[in-house]
Amino acid sequence: MNRREIIFRALTDERVLIVITGIAFLWRAILSSDEKITFCESACSGLSLFIFGWGIFAYMYSMSRKPSDWPVTNRIYRGIAIILLVLNVYISIYYGLRWSGLLHVEVSVPKDFIYRDLRYVIFVMYYCIALGSVRYLKGMDEKYKLLIKERSKQHAKSIKEALFRLMTHALTLVVIIAAAISWRMAITIDNNITFWESTLSGISLIIIGWFLFGYLCALSVKVKHKPDLTRVIQHVAFGICAINIYAVFYYGLRWYGLLCTIMGEVEETYVSQPLELIFRDVRFVMLVIFYCTSLLLAKYLVTAYEDYTVPARKE
Repeated sequence: MNRREIIFRALTDERVLIVITGIAFLWRAILSSDEKITFCESACSGLSLFIFGWGIFAYMYSMSRKPSDWPVTNRIYRGIAIILLVLNVYISIYYGLRWSGLLHVEVSVPKDFIYRDLRYVIFVMYYCIALGSVRYLKGMDEKYKLLIKERSKQHAKSIKEALFRLMTHALTLVVIIAAAISWRMAITIDNNITFWESTLSGISLIIIGWFLFGYLCALSVKVKHKPDLTRVIQHVAFGICAINIYAVFYYGLRWYGLLCTIMGEVEETYVSQPLELIFRDVRFVMLVIFYCTSLLLAKYLVTAYEDYTVPARKE
């Protein structure tokens, strides 16, 4: 075993990734103990996410360009790379606004520290989950090969299959993203987001996120005699679960604050600035894009399950 293989095994070892997540949790706990985050502390957090996120993205994208005997693995690599690109762009926008002093409050003044800590740990967790899937993707390339067979040209065999194909069609995903952008532009045109507008935004994300998580969990149960593919599906599902928790936590805090305002129990007098409202729109749209790209990735995982996968014979 050469040095490169040793490093690869160490970086993709699940125990190492759990330790990295634990370190991220302790780092943010220490940072927020005095309820004050300096620029240097924020810079360390941001740079660690940049290096981690863009490094994994570069690896996934490079692997998607390599020739493979099982072409669907290239699409899976590419799908994960696109998802990482979406999250990396979101993180870049957030820290760019934070460091330039244009973004002050996201949820509320007293709860922002908890929210920032959770976001950092969630994103580190997602990057670790994505990195952990690399070992099993490599195993798919090594242990399986393309099964040459004629593809069926029949129409979808069931309503469920037809619905899935419709949801994962590229045109459908573009329409969903366009609708999300139009929706956010419409509700923030008056520089104010009401409780019901926030509720509709949050519920739409929560429904699609947990539906996708449940679908992938069910798919991982259906996959038999393909342990590497099963683990890849599980890693994708756990990553979506992490982002779902992030969305639930954010909208839970937002709804709690808006309900307190409606009931007259105002905890703060801070008025959100226009740029902070725009960043909420950016967050919503980026989460929609994340879920849409995850749906596209699910399509590739289903393809791997249905059309290919026969064990490669060792000579």
